[in-house]
Amino acid sequence: MPDRIFFHWCQQQYRLNRGIYNTIDHWFYEYGIVHILYRRINLLAFLEFASTPEQDAGKTKFIKFGNGGLKQKLQEFIAD
Repeated sequence: MPDRIFFHWCQQQYRLNRGIYNTIDHWFYEYGIVHILYRRINLLAFLEFASTPEQDAGKTKFIKFGNGGLKQKLQEFIAD
C-alpha cells in the first residue's frame, strides 16, 4: 500500500495530522525499525496505545500530545 493511502487511513481512524504521522514514522526509523512493514505495524500499535477515550468517542479533532508529549509517549510505548 502506498504511504499516502496508508496515511489517509490512519488519519481517518486515529485523527492524526501529517506532521504527527511523519514524526512517529521517523522516530521508529531512528529507533532502528528500518523495514517499512514493521514500522507500520508499530505505528498502528502505538496509535492504539496512545488513543484516548475522548478521541475514540470523536470528541477531539486530532490526536494531541502537547509539548514534548509525543516523544514521552513513544518512550512509554517502547518500554511497555
